[in-house]
Amino acid sequence: MDVSISARHVTITPRLEEVIHEKIGQLDRYLDGLDYAGVHFDEARNPRIADKEFCEVHLKGHGHHLRCKVHAPDPFTAIDLAEAKLERQIRKLRTKIQRRHQGTGASIRTETAQTVVAAEPEADIVDLDDEALPEIVRTKRFHLAPLTPIEAVEKMEELGHGFFFFINRDTSRSAVVYKRDDGNVGLIDEAG
Repeated sequence: MDVSISARHVTITPRLEEVIHEKIGQLDRYLDGLDYAGVHFDEARNPRIADKEFCEVHLKGHGHHLRCKVHAPDPFTAIDLAEAKLERQIRKLRTKIQRRHQGTGASIRTETAQTVVAAEPEADIVDLDDEALPEIVRTKRFHLAPLTPIEAVEKMEELGHGFFFFINRDTSRSAVVYKRDDGNVGLIDEAG
């Protein structure tokens, strides 16, 4: 597998590079056809974030795209966490492919790339961290009053939430303000 390593605000030591190739580069043993891995490190500059090291890994091959994002106190721990998450995602993808090909007698390890592409015209994107989808355990209902984005940010801060859903007074459409990892606030506004 071709492994590409990049970093921002993090020094990639030869030992770290060796560990990345050892752990991430070997993930193709679980699913044939994975031919590219992109590993990117960054360090959070926000003092409120406890786990400063951020690692994002992309795996590609045979029309499949797997991605994971982890935070950890150091790059070596981040790689261990990323490897575990990607192994779970690969297991889920293998199960999905096996169910799709059940009864055909074809093994997913012996299929050619041409067969896989013909069977799957659209790329599979797997980005779930848990084995099963989460269950909705609580529902809230409330009245949405029109607010400006600044008022919505103030309300979000007042409630201590990470996001706030509201009706944008300026556009008369649904919108969300949310806290970003870099400490700023983002606005998602419904398209009109």
